Amino acid sequence: MTKGSFAFPPAAQRAQALGEIHARPYTLVPSPRVIFQLAFLTEGGSTVDHAVLADMSRSRGVSPPARDASHHAMSWGQGTLRWERHTEFSTYFWDCPVPERFGDVVPVHPFGDSFSPPGTLISGIRLEIRPDTPQTRDAISVFDPTSLCYSEVKDGQAVIVTDFRQNGDGLTQILVIDRGMSEAGRGALVQRLLDIETYRTLAMMGLPLAQSLWPEIRRIEDGLTAVTQRMKQHAREEADAMLAEITRLAAELEANAALSLYRFGASRAYYGIVQERVRTLAEVATPGYETLGFFLERRLAPAMRTCQSVEERQANLSRKLARATALLRSWIDVELEQLNATLLNSMDRRAKLQLRLQQTVEGLSVAAISYYVVGLFGYLAKAAHGLGLPIKPETLTGLSVPVVVIGMWLLVRAIRRKHAEEDAH
Repeated sequence: MTKGSFAFPPAAQRAQALGEIHARPYTLVPSPRVIFQLAFLTEGGSTVDHAVLADMSRSRGVSPPARDASHHAMSWGQGTLRWERHTEFSTYFWDCPVPERFGDVVPVHPFGDSFSPPGTLISGIRLEIRPDTPQTRDAISVFDPTSLCYSEVKDGQAVIVTDFRQNGDGLTQILVIDRGMSEAGRGALVQRLLDIETYRTLAMMGLPLAQSLWPEIRRIEDGLTAVTQRMKQHAREEADAMLAEITRLAAELEANAALSLYRFGASRAYYGIVQERVRTLAEVATPGYETLGFFLERRLAPAMRTCQSVEERQANLSRKLARATALLRSWIDVELEQLNATLLNSMDRRAKLQLRLQQTVEGLSVAAISYYVVGLFGYLAKAAHGLGLPIKPETLTGLSVPVVVIGMWLLVRAIRRKHAEEDAH
């Protein structure tokens, strides 16, 4: 088979689809090593991230990334700085050799006073990988025993220790005791632990919003209850006022629902990622200690249920408001139909009166026109008598009256019929 035998025209999305599976390769991590990762919410968009990376790259004599790049890496001191862009946040990863003791200050790093963050900090992690020595095991005493998590992973090749609390720098400390992992194995474990801490923090962002919306939902529910109680007694008299009140409550509810739609959806997605990463760890519990998965589930699950409860209450309340609105509108429609019926009856009576008046006017107009026509005929009879005709003007005028009246009546009737036919067409 010669090279290029299958060089068919590719689909537009083929390269992106094939490349996505290699988009986040695990970093090969030596041991011992200390790793820092900061995650920032990118409220300003990718432009801010690019400006920060461009400045950092130029300071190291490295070409900045393209504006549409989603990841970038450069050497920094004795380690590597890696940047990655996500949907609503970006991460900055830096590694270097470990200090002498766990938690000690490391040499100069890229997150000092000169670092310009692209947004607000949402997650900060300090993860140390150390060999299994007595000094390393003594470092476990640094963690808070009330929230200490300790578990074995990778068939006993590593131990994870953390309390999910922040040190003086505001970073969550994680200790990985290495019992013989490969560099690729360490990289995979590090990525999962960083994801767990970052995404569990992002998942919890929905909880403060849910807690702030709870009293608003309660207030709208109370308002709906008050309106429905009024509907039982004054539905007819106050339907317009109650409809206006329900419309206002529905508008407030929908505004809150629109505000929380993305956040609650994102929290569910992040929570799912945390659960998937925890399952991938395949932790083995150590007697007397909690695993990371058990610790996180006990604290994340209630928060996620709170967000779900708020979403369900919003949906149920929206349906109740819609039913109350429909009921009030039906009453208002009945009132409008009654008003329309009354108005139509009134218009019908006025039309009948107008017809009678028109008929009266027509009769008067026949008499008036006949009077003028007879008068003209009288002048003609007088003129004929003056010319010597043997007929008295008075007699001729009197005989013309019935003829003129009947003629005028027929003429007016013909005109009215013609107009009626034109209106019908």
